Amino acid sequence: MTVDRRGFLTGAATAAGIATVAATAGPGWAEPAPAPIITKLPFPDTAALRILVTGDAGTGARPQWAVADAARALHGEQPFSFALGLGDNVYEQGPWSDDDAQFSAKFEDPNHDLDFPWIMVQGNHDNSSILPGDGGWLLRGDHEVAYHARSPRWFMPSRYYTVPIGALVEFFVLDLNPIAAYLPPLFAPYWAADGQFMTEQAAWLDRALDESTAKWKIVCTHHPYLSNGSHGNAGQYEGLSISPIDGTHVKDFFEAHVLGRAQFLLSGHDHCLQVLEPTGATKGTRQIGSGAAAKTNSGAHATDPARITPSLYENFTDLGFMVLDLTQSSADLTVYTVDPSTAQPTNAFQRRLA
Repeated sequence: MTVDRRGFLTGAATAAGIATVAATAGPGWAEPAPAPIITKLPFPDTAALRILVTGDAGTGARPQWAVADAARALHGEQPFSFALGLGDNVYEQGPWSDDDAQFSAKFEDPNHDLDFPWIMVQGNHDNSSILPGDGGWLLRGDHEVAYHARSPRWFMPSRYYTVPIGALVEFFVLDLNPIAAYLPPLFAPYWAADGQFMTEQAAWLDRALDESTAKWKIVCTHHPYLSNGSHGNAGQYEGLSISPIDGTHVKDFFEAHVLGRAQFLLSGHDHCLQVLEPTGATKGTRQIGSGAAAKTNSGAHATDPARITPSLYENFTDLGFMVLDLTQSSADLTVYTVDPSTAQPTNAFQRRLA
């Protein structure tokens, strides 16, 4: 089904109040239960890490399998330490329970033999309500947190969390869905931009970044701060100026709590591959977008010069993923595109970023 995204979002801005009033007392807007403390497989604490970076993968369709086949080929040649999954893990509307068969069809089966931990991020499609990707049923994402206890590979102990790996790197995984939803929780104070969930997440992030002693600090989100893809920059999402669905609160969150405090911001959401240049606005933080692990933008991208950020590499037509190699002295990024008919990876870009 093809949906006119801009038309839907304009209508959603009008309908959001109705939808949230109806749902305020329902499960979509309730407060989540505290996440249990679960022991998982340890992440490798080595002098060098090789990290598979994917996003927007969870379709279960042939393109996802082709990308996973390409990753398997590389893993056989030079093993990955672990992977990052940057959200939209279960298309199109997210899981219905923590034992939903979609977890097998859209994660376990396509990623067979990629047997290492996967650091997972919540996406808007993982929290769908009325229409796919509207982000309107926030507790749906809690099924993905609960799946953490069922899978030896899927790592999501909470909706937001850190993964420190020795003195080398610390990953800060965020959940910005409450302030990026196309059906925002306008009448659910817990999920509001200034509500308990986002306030506690901001305080946690500030403290975690301040206390981190890692060489590399990497923030992982689904929604980007900057994107030359069709979704666009935070504060201008979808080319709209209708708050809050234009991502105004997302922009404010990044600017208050992330930019200038981490070297890299990794995001999905746009189904493309982007390595953007740091700008004055990002205070030295580099935005990287990897969201082409199952779908592409079909060439769609920003055309307004005011919305375009200078890039080292961008690709809006090909499937693909990235590989981040970290040592104490270097951060090297490689972008691979994937031919969906042959599942062959092609090294499309390689650069030492720091």
